[in-house]
Amino acid sequence: MSDHHTYKKIEIVGSSKLGIDDAIKNALAECNKSIKNMDWFEVVETRGHIVDGSVGHFQVTLKVGFRIEAS
Repeated sequence: MSDHHTYKKIEIVGSSKLGIDDAIKNALAECNKSIKNMDWFEVVETRGHIVDGSVGHFQVTLKVGFRIEAS
């Protein structure tokens, strides 16, 4: 193990019919299936889909930071 950490950031979009929090949780759960060492996230955009004048689903764009393995 080195004495420093190196990180990479990716951008993902999650969605949910229930709300913004659920969209964040859905995005992170899917990302966790293929990305190791996730450490943090930031919400950079919030939007939604309108169906018949109501919210169809919520969308959030996240930046997810993860540590490069062995750094």
